[in-house]
Amino acid sequence: MTGLSGKVALVTGGSRGIGAAIARRLAGDGADVALTYASAADKAQAVAKQIEADGGRALVIKADNADPSAATGAVEQTVRDLGRIDILVNNAGIFTGGPLEELTVEQVDRILAVDVRAVFLASQAAARHMTEGGRIITIGSAMTERVPAPGMSLYAMCKSALTGLTKGLARDLGPRGITATVVHGGLIDTDMNPADGPNADLFGSVTALGRYGTADDIAATVAHLAGDAGRYITGTAVTVDGGFAA
Repeated sequence: MTGLSGKVALVTGGSRGIGAAIARRLAGDGADVALTYASAADKAQAVAKQIEADGGRALVIKADNADPSAATGAVEQTVRDLGRIDILVNNAGIFTGGPLEELTVEQVDRILAVDVRAVFLASQAAARHMTEGGRIITIGSAMTERVPAPGMSLYAMCKSALTGLTKGLARDLGPRGITATVVHGGLIDTDMNPADGPNADLFGSVTALGRYGTADDIAATVAHLAGDAGRYITGTAVTVDGGFAA
């Protein structure tokens, strides 16, 4: 497939899980892909090597989104090394949970920095370089619509902020022909949330389909939004959750 031929994409947190699947899918559709990692350099390089082995072009960037300069720096390096940026996928994120009364200010500040501030800064930086047809796609969570258990208030708050940001970006950038969307994933089988984990049977049964999804399910939706078929989709959320929030 070459639907994204000539395009350049940046996928934050692209070394594993959902981010890696998105990077591989966009590259498979023809895009040159930059991907960031915070600590797993070997995994990021493995994703890049696979993309290159399949005939694509990949750039690996070290960037910890807890650092405000890292989010903007990754965009600037992508433009500098790959020549442009057409697609930004804000995927990097962390999870912080626990009893409400025990969460610390430091925990609140860190997750807001990584899951919200960095998304805003990367989107702002990318918007400065994007031309008509640009795409800003953010990975959120179905917890914006349903919080299944106690201890997830902080995470749900951060992911809910991404919906408001996406709507604002759509209004700010729509006149320039740039779209903004958020993909709310549900129970996705990754290293951080394996489908064979201790609570998998309980959580999987909550979905309408009765099972976990895969990282490729999210990647397919991102590819749709990034391609020509997504040109009239903006300012909205697309939920890929197997009916978790049904």
